[in-house]
Amino acid sequence: MKHVASKEMVENSVGGTEVYDELAEPPMAQEDGAFPEGDALWPKVKAALKEIYDPEIPVNIYELGLIYGVKIHAEEQGVRDVSVTMTLTSPGCPVAQEMPGWIKDAIMPIENVGQVDVEVIWDPPWDPSKMAETAKMQLNMFY
Repeated sequence: MKHVASKEMVENSVGGTEVYDELAEPPMAQEDGAFPEGDALWPKVKAALKEIYDPEIPVNIYELGLIYGVKIHAEEQGVRDVSVTMTLTSPGCPVAQEMPGWIKDAIMPIENVGQVDVEVIWDPPWDPSKMAETAKMQLNMFY
């Protein structure tokens, strides 16, 4: 898939960082309890997820809508475990075995993070409606 617009281009076209940040939230983020909004660790975990890109689609996995849920567990012995529920664009995704490791590798270095568990699920299946508006703009997918 051809990368049509960079993050900066989309940010400029929508009127700046604040508007972009609102549009960068995938529909799953609107579901109660899907993401730990208000948890002090969540912005760091979300930033780490936004650094991981699907190699076939030049959009980060968070805005692409592959992350279905994140749970940050209560602190034990000075660390907090993180559980991520995600999907892939298709069961035949060539990086199906590697991507959970990429997520672990991105979150583990965050201060006070203990264990990171990543579960890949297929229900509900991913489709383009799961993407954030910014992802659709970057890929020129309007419908």
